[in-house]
Amino acid sequence: MNLVTGATGHIGNVLVRTLLEKGHKVRALVLPGEDLSPLQGLDVEILEGDVLCQESLEPAFAGVDVVFHLAGLISILPGRDDLVERVNILGTQNALQAALNAGVGRFVYTSSIHAINRLPHGAVIDERVPFDPVNAISAYDRSKAVASLAVLASVCRGLDAVIACPTGVIGPYDYRLSEMGCLIKDCIEKKPQLYVDGAYDFVDVRDVAQGLLQASQNGRTGETYILSGEQISVRKILETVLETSGERFAMLRIPIRLARFASAFTPLYYRLSRLRPRFTSYSLATLQSNSTISHAKASRELGYAPRKLRLSLVDTVAWMRSYRLRPGKCQCPATAV
Repeated sequence: MNLVTGATGHIGNVLVRTLLEKGHKVRALVLPGEDLSPLQGLDVEILEGDVLCQESLEPAFAGVDVVFHLAGLISILPGRDDLVERVNILGTQNALQAALNAGVGRFVYTSSIHAINRLPHGAVIDERVPFDPVNAISAYDRSKAVASLAVLASVCRGLDAVIACPTGVIGPYDYRLSEMGCLIKDCIEKKPQLYVDGAYDFVDVRDVAQGLLQASQNGRTGETYILSGEQISVRKILETVLETSGERFAMLRIPIRLARFASAFTPLYYRLSRLRPRFTSYSLATLQSNSTISHAKASRELGYAPRKLRLSLVDTVAWMRSYRLRPGKCQCPATAV
């Protein structure tokens, strides 16, 4: 039996689909009263629980061979965020203890590329770069770094655990609309797009799910594996969506200095409006940062092989159209993985 926490999130629901396609039995841990649309029609056992309450995890972890821990919150807003830190740190600590208590065979933790130290341009980012909670630039980065270190510490307590660090995730089955999903949806709806010069590494969610499965089967205990994809600029993403969707929307480049000035005021606006954050000091720093990221270790040890990002964008546009996402605002500043 495979347990997936955070099973209704973007990576989570795609991982459930991947496991089922491979013939594995799947149990999904969901919050009480959570919207189960991402799992609709899937042959999966659903149990309710909250990673902030360790006792509620015991029934879900009982009799499980492999735990894929994805439950967490993502935020690109700067500053402290107590809920993000509690869910990502305490939630992971509770999941680790539940796994130890239940005698789980393997624990696969989905961390983030943002949990490791940011290197200057010219350096290659790989698994030799340490997790860094001290120099983190956001609550999210810090929380994932602290949680990752907790996973490594659990190995010394006897847990067979591995860590996977995806880069920016993109792709179909994005029911809750990630930051990139919201961007693509807006393009399809012909909304004008403001962008800044910059690039980052993005990876197809289906390749991340496959990488997690490979990590559960082939990963070495106590090791970390980066699941990266392809470095691409924001403008190239917009141009590819424009080309593949056939829709026409305006694109306006914002000078980075102006965007940085505006980002000092946007957090309050996003919190009051509850719109999906787009321009924040965190997102701008990420797009300007070094994104030369290697997945050579994952390819060598796991057999990881991500697809071309253009295919991901084509499939994402097609899925959004088939799912018929309603026009409207992209909301919720923090979302599940």
